[in-house]
Amino acid sequence: MKTKLIKMTMGLGIMALAAQQLQAQPRNCAPREDVIKRLEEIYGETRKGIGIARRGALMEVFASDETGSWTITVTLPGGATCLVASGQSYETLADALPAQGKDA
Repeated sequence: MKTKLIKMTMGLGIMALAAQQLQAQPRNCAPREDVIKRLEEIYGETRKGIGIARRGALMEVFASDETGSWTITVTLPGGATCLVASGQSYETLADALPAQGKDA
């Protein structure tokens, strides 16, 4: 359990760093509606997770339950949505939270 928590924390840190880099060098970016439409129509991916990164950037995870493909996007405050990462073998986990008052 502790290892999973560490991996998840590191993953979120990497996504936050990627969001910072995107603000400096917007590549692979398009209007949000176009990106979401493409992810859904071509890859069958729907939104599975969401978070707020630095400076108001919106980080989202899209994935397909059928194929296991996944994509991480960051939408900048100006409206552009940029691709951060993508891959295969996405799985939804439902880990139990630690009891109150106990460390993970």
